[in-house]
Amino acid sequence: MNRITQLFDRKQEFVLSVYFTAGFPNLSDTVPILEALEEAGADLIEIGMPYSDPVADGETIQRSNEVALRNGMTLSVLFEQLAGVREKVSVPILLMGYLNPVVQYGVERFCQACQQVGVDGLILPDLPLAEYREEYQPLFEQYGLLNTFLITPQTSDARVRLIDEISDGFIYVVSSASVTGAKTSISDEQETYFGRINRMNLRNPRLIGVGISNHETFVRAARHAQGAIIGSAFIQVLQRATDLKKDITDFVNSVRKGEEAGG
Repeated sequence: MNRITQLFDRKQEFVLSVYFTAGFPNLSDTVPILEALEEAGADLIEIGMPYSDPVADGETIQRSNEVALRNGMTLSVLFEQLAGVREKVSVPILLMGYLNPVVQYGVERFCQACQQVGVDGLILPDLPLAEYREEYQPLFEQYGLLNTFLITPQTSDARVRLIDEISDGFIYVVSSASVTGAKTSISDEQETYFGRINRMNLRNPRLIGVGISNHETFVRAARHAQGAIIGSAFIQVLQRATDLKKDITDFVNSVRKGEEAGG
């Protein structure tokens, strides 16, 4: 059974997924960050595949992409780094990024490499739904990769249900119609949107992302889904880290503190 499926089978609330960009802040930091996140208590880890034109991302993640590419990060380097990672890290790992580098690398070659190093799933926000069903779904399934689709406040109920029907793993609920970036609160409008999705009683679990940055936003988001995703705020921690392991542990603890009591 896929590790993502296993995770949601055993845990239905306060699931914390953390995103970081491979090769940032330093080229060799990818695996140490993975290890530190698991040890600190992250449930799921999303590794960003750097791309030269990350148009859907905010300034923080865009800058991390630029630095990672300057450092020499490529898909080939990433897969080299991840070789043997399953001897050290047991939490589910997803690769997240844009479709173009995957196509340039070779889609089946990419899927094979994911399977070899123990990647459990993919998040490719610019992969069209129809194209996925026609071309990519059989290949992803062949190599044991669960594909995660994103929904936004503008996504129709009909499309949400279609995504739920063809998905396994979880659905990424984008909290607002904006680029990624850390925010310190969740608006009433966002809560209304979360409630609408929640009332649809979808088959797949949901994680809320974009704008989740601290304990307050994590807990408020987790009240409407199985958990939440933190990206930009964690990238900012990595930017200013002086002791990588300690700073990662402190950040995850600060997000999680007292979560079961509701914050």
